[in-house]
Amino acid sequence: MFCIQRRFAAIRSDGGCLAESSVRILVVDDFEPWRQQLCSILQIRPEFRVVAEVGDGLEAVQKARELKPDLILLDIGLPNLNGIGSREALPSRSRCQDCLFDLPQRDRDVARAALSAGAQGYVLKTDPARELLTAVQKVLGGEHFVSSGIQAGNSGETEEAQCSPDSK
Repeated sequence: MFCIQRRFAAIRSDGGCLAESSVRILVVDDFEPWRQQLCSILQIRPEFRVVAEVGDGLEAVQKARELKPDLILLDIGLPNLNGIGSREALPSRSRCQDCLFDLPQRDRDVARAALSAGAQGYVLKTDPARELLTAVQKVLGGEHFVSSGIQAGNSGETEEAQCSPDSK
């Protein structure tokens, strides 16, 4: 969801690499079996470490402030504060954290709203085993990720262009 552009490594004084540190991930979804599935997929990669799992939007904001993860994997439909509201509630200095939304359905308007809220990408819940690790890799590498499940329209636009926050 791997060649990560921003390396998470400790550097020795002579410029050599001591050890690659783990990428800290906060997983946010209100359905516990789904969170567990996402965590299982993420843990396939030894450099990914889930630092917390939470089930509502307010708790997501609190944990993001407290733990300062490298990446937040957010569901859109959360109790108490939805995923987009959670992302927007983070103070500006915390918003530099990469954010990837998992969406339950193919809805371009929701995808645009997620990207406008500061997400670097989104993946559909229909096939996380196929796309989650690729999405995480791209987002951590500074790229945007658009799930292949969002079909491009007849206009010939790319999926990413259709779902960018600037598209109309």
